[in-house]
Amino acid sequence: MVNHTIESCAKAKMAIRDTLDIVGGKWKLILISVLQSGKKGFNELSREAAISPRILSKELQEMEMNGLVSRKVCDTKPVTVQYELTPYSQTLDDVLTAMEKWGFQHRNKIIQGIK
Repeated sequence: MVNHTIESCAKAKMAIRDTLDIVGGKWKLILISVLQSGKKGFNELSREAAISPRILSKELQEMEMNGLVSRKVCDTKPVTVQYELTPYSQTLDDVLTAMEKWGFQHRNKIIQGIK
């Protein structure tokens, strides 16, 4: 077991807070999960994630600002926009895998009755 100091706990809390500031909330990790299958248009993302266009726009702006997604305006009529994950977003792969694993375990525990 690791011995924690006040300083190491403070640093850990700061790191967790920083992470939650970037990927916290209801939608960002869902959007990353949807985009893992490839580029998506705005409406396609809205449908697949079941998110309203207004909220989706806000989430995508924040994700782009933090380097998780890139936005490409296509030269089409009407103008379309494609979103895709950046290489930097792959740094969250272990986080998503751990959350998925825990989520499956938790769901099974709930179905079986918490003991």
